[in-house]
Amino acid sequence: MSTKKTGVDQQLIRDLAGILDETNLTEIEVEQDDIRIRVSRQPAAVQAYAGPSYAPAPASAAAPAPSALTAPPAPAETSKNAVPSPMVGTAYLSPAPGAKAFIEVGQAIKEGQTLLIIEAMKTMNQIPSPRSGTVTAILFEDSQPVEYGEPLVVIE
Repeated sequence: MSTKKTGVDQQLIRDLAGILDETNLTEIEVEQDDIRIRVSRQPAAVQAYAGPSYAPAPASAAAPAPSALTAPPAPAETSKNAVPSPMVGTAYLSPAPGAKAFIEVGQAIKEGQTLLIIEAMKTMNQIPSPRSGTVTAILFEDSQPVEYGEPLVVIE
């Protein structure tokens, strides 16, 4: 007489959740015999600075004319000066916890200088500056997961 295991292996689910935390993955799926288990989590909300937002002014006689309002910066301006993430991973501002950051807002940098590190698959990848200039914005928090193409740093 064979004994068939019924129910879900809760320890396996805990182990898979631990792997998600360790690797910053958002989903993992395992199949054993006739059971398939998928563990996923919603990634933390990422807030990227896209310039100031403007709410429409209430219509009144005292409201300034639309031409007098300052328009938000065009997305093309930000994207042409932004350094995009070349990969998916976790972005770090310094080489080690507690160490001095590679860059700061207002700092002059040279082409090829390390801006940040992106950890992908347990490998630390130094991201060099594509041009010389001044760092005007850092668009991510230290230890934040980043996506391919996501703007990370603005260099003017």
